[in-house]
Amino acid sequence: MANLAALIPVALFLVFAVGMSIFVRRRSSAEGGGFMKEYFIGNRGLGGFVLAMTTIATYGSVSSFVGGPGQAWSIGFGWVYMAVVQVTALVLLYGIVGKKMALIARKLDAITVIDVVRARYGSNLLANLSAIILVVFFGATMIAQFVGGAKLFEAVTGYSYVFGLVLFGVAVILFTTIGGFRGVALTDALCGIAMLVGIVVLAVGILSAGGGYEAIMGTIAQNHPEMLEPTSGGNMPPSLYFTQWLLVGIFTFVLPQSVVRTMGYKDVKSLHRAMIVGTVIIGAMMIGVTSLGVLAAGVLTDDLSAYGSSVDNIIPLAIVQTLPPVLAGIAIIGPVAASISTVSSLLISSSSAIVKDVWIHYAQARGKKVGERALSVSSQAITLGLGAVVFVLSIVPPDVIWKINMFAFGGLETAFFWVLVCGLFWKRANKTGALWSMAGGTLAYCATMALGFKVADLHQIVIGITVAGVCMIVGSLVGKHAPNTKLAVFFPTKADQALVDSAD
Repeated sequence: MANLAALIPVALFLVFAVGMSIFVRRRSSAEGGGFMKEYFIGNRGLGGFVLAMTTIATYGSVSSFVGGPGQAWSIGFGWVYMAVVQVTALVLLYGIVGKKMALIARKLDAITVIDVVRARYGSNLLANLSAIILVVFFGATMIAQFVGGAKLFEAVTGYSYVFGLVLFGVAVILFTTIGGFRGVALTDALCGIAMLVGIVVLAVGILSAGGGYEAIMGTIAQNHPEMLEPTSGGNMPPSLYFTQWLLVGIFTFVLPQSVVRTMGYKDVKSLHRAMIVGTVIIGAMMIGVTSLGVLAAGVLTDDLSAYGSSVDNIIPLAIVQTLPPVLAGIAIIGPVAASISTVSSLLISSSSAIVKDVWIHYAQARGKKVGERALSVSSQAITLGLGAVVFVLSIVPPDVIWKINMFAFGGLETAFFWVLVCGLFWKRANKTGALWSMAGGTLAYCATMALGFKVADLHQIVIGITVAGVCMIVGSLVGKHAPNTKLAVFFPTKADQALVDSAD
């Protein structure tokens, strides 16, 4: 049965998000600075708090709020201990690639990650392959976000899946198309705050419904004592810990949707502030929401078959059964915000890959100049079109959204890990190694995922990263090192580096 009281908070939030994007777009147009740089990188003007929140909101998807806690409900605290590694995400991102990517991007006047890849390796083929991989895996992730958000909306409000998909699908496509990178970043900050509020509201509901923390833990200890163990009765073997730490922790600093944010901050002070603030917030958010999944086991005590046989149903049911309608509406703003913030970030990155990295480069290579008006219309049209395609593909929902999300994570990490790391820190790396690494690693990862093939019961990300690494080393050693006038930007002399350090 449809519940208007639960719908109103979500609808108001979406209207506010669209309104914010319209305001940001008008203000940025008045400031000037060039359409491309503003629309796709926000004129490199993000402050510390906004930088931290947009990175967190992009990283924290609906899978983090629905799939992850659902797994924790099934497995126990072992899943929470695994999730702790996510605290390292922003430290690795800002600490390893953040400052260097920003400096290089400014020197090259680069707007996208693929701009940097093209300049480093001097290969249009590599840049085009990067764009294809990025759009494909981003598309899969966006579908998972739309599906997860709409399913949650249906379960909590009682309105249909399609109605929920239309409601926030249209909203996210509109505010991304209108607001561009800066609008997405500010809306992400709003979504990040909404996520934290949603976690607190749901925590209060679960603790109240379960009779308090001690009562809930007593129920879990009685019904499923193995859930209190680090290995969760064998459900969390060391191999799962290891590969999940790699997949959602260590390797995440090369995800293009996160790396592009390091190219948009205002100054080094903003970067340092984002690292500190972001690490605290992402820790509280990811550990907190995963822990709620475990605590829900003290309230939802039946077998999984009683809850639709899918762990994705656990958090929606926990919201419905522990909160009154208005608070339930507020609680689902968090997961919905996670969904739309991830979609908006991936949508603008996908649009930039098509417009900036393929079309504009192709036109410029042939001596054609694209005017600001044409750039504005085409960029927003591509963003709108991509959003519409993902929306249509989401109408018939796939199952188990966290698996789709993890598959896309692994694909992007395999494709970009060695290309970015070696590109930034290994002068010997060349386009042969980068091409072999991206193509070979991604093919190995996708093939082993499709076949279900594993080595020592480790996730296929280990195979993908290993193959990609071997391909990078072998290709770079046997491939020809073509002259590259831009290589000095990536590996400046000691005198150049001293000037940069003194400027900081």
